[in-house]
Amino acid sequence: MEKNCIFCKISLGETTSKRIYENSNFFSILDINQDIPGHGLIVSKKHFNTILDVPKSLGMELLDCIKKTSLFIIDKYHAEGFNILNNNFESAGQLVKHFHLHIFPRKKDDEIKVIG
Repeated sequence: MEKNCIFCKISLGETTSKRIYENSNFFSILDINQDIPGHGLIVSKKHFNTILDVPKSLGMELLDCIKKTSLFIIDKYHAEGFNILNNNFESAGQLVKHFHLHIFPRKKDDEIKVIG
């Protein structure tokens, strides 16, 4: 764990958050700075800087957390779909150097622009 990492503090319970879902190695929360209502985050409980540092043995648990979180967001925010975003390294827009995924709920014609 990193002393000044906000996600490590949340993982350890040092900073409060309402968890959407969690399993042994990942948890999900709503982003505190939501431009899109329902913007969720999936975060590793252990400190990994990027997805390249996450052991492949955790893949099933990560997928479990993605699915459970996405279904929750779809239901609660009446989304018709969702995007998953992962920024790795500062040049790609990673602001917090702790592995996390963004889940963005989507609706038809919501005018949100996504590269892809």
